Amino acid sequence: MNDKIKEIIEFVIVIGVVLLIKQFIITPIRVNQSSMNDTLHDKDIMILDKISYRFQKIKRFDIVVIKKEDEYLIKRVIGLPGEIIKYEDNKLYVDGKLIEENFLHKNTKDYELTQPIPSDYYFVIGDNRPNSLDSRVFGFVSRDEIIGKTNLVIYPFSHFGVKK
Repeated sequence: MNDKIKEIIEFVIVIGVVLLIKQFIITPIRVNQSSMNDTLHDKDIMILDKISYRFQKIKRFDIVVIKKEDEYLIKRVIGLPGEIIKYEDNKLYVDGKLIEENFLHKNTKDYELTQPIPSDYYFVIGDNRPNSLDSRVFGFVSRDEIIGKTNLVIYPFSHFGVKK
């Protein structure tokens, strides 16, 4: 095989591997709203991990990317399947027990679920609670709508790092 053909084949393989990684493992994603302020900022570029949830469960307080219709939303998981969520005086209660939220968030108006979260569904909310379109408005999010988790901001460099 001549060197030119070998070089073209290697290039095609590299491009194929990069496309597979982007499609199935990790990809950049841009924050396009202020609903996660002060944790994340509008226009932050993050890495979306598409594969972890194939091997591990979704956990409370994970930052996830959801596909709702033609839009990608970045929210925080607050409620898990089978739980009843309540906010009272800006405090989170899960099944009647107070749960500490160890991240910055804006004041949460009192809110209470009247039924448990269904199996394979989650309750998600933005950290900028007064300015967030989330489960309080559009309801529970199905496992199938969650494309992955994200917590690493890569740009702008002034925001670089892992967000909790």
